[in-house]
Amino acid sequence: MKTLGIDGCRAGWIAISLDEEHAGYWLLESDKELKEFLEEFDRTFIDVPIGLSPSEYVRKCDDELRDVLGPDYQASVFNPPIRPALHAPTYGEASMTSYEETGKKISIQAWNITPNIRTIDQFLQNSEELREKVFESHPELLFRILNGDNSILQKKATKKGLRHRLKLLKDQSKFADDFFRDIKEEYRRNQVDEDDIVDAMALALFALKSLEKEIKTLPDDPPEDETGLPMAIHYV
Repeated sequence: MKTLGIDGCRAGWIAISLDEEHAGYWLLESDKELKEFLEEFDRTFIDVPIGLSPSEYVRKCDDELRDVLGPDYQASVFNPPIRPALHAPTYGEASMTSYEETGKKISIQAWNITPNIRTIDQFLQNSEELREKVFESHPELLFRILNGDNSILQKKATKKGLRHRLKLLKDQSKFADDFFRDIKEEYRRNQVDEDDIVDAMALALFALKSLEKEIKTLPDDPPEDETGLPMAIHYV
């Protein structure tokens, strides 16, 4: 099975595979490229909300993830838009829809990733095959697991935090150091940030691990949204 980790970046998406036979990295700058990769690989861990609530401002999986990560990292977990607001053409309209349903407006951070949420949602709505092999995950949870279920003391935006995360990855994969350096050299910072690289590698590593270990979820028994998509954070 071919496994992949994908994280959003300024230029589109950064995709990484840490499989022995398929190891590589790719900058996907169009929805067409993204869809082709999701179809080609057998399992993908991706950092984007998938199942969306029809009326609850906070998904249970995000609530539990914040509890696991602790107060210092709660800001890294965004509440995605409710499904009725997903296709609103402007932030104002999406925020008003959210307010009418939940009493709360959409955050700017959540609105900024809404185009990515819409893209993945459209793919999954149109393909039962992709529903079976594309899994929502969260890099900060994965790094916490790599760190022995302890929080990393420095945020990934700091040099210390980035180096710590990269070391955790290097301890697990012989490709991590070279991929990090090569991606930095090949792409500009206005295309792919350093933290995008380590996040995509963490997702790729756990997608690979999931071939041998049971996939777990937050929450343990995740609910599905009205379209049948699970509202869950996946990990091993």
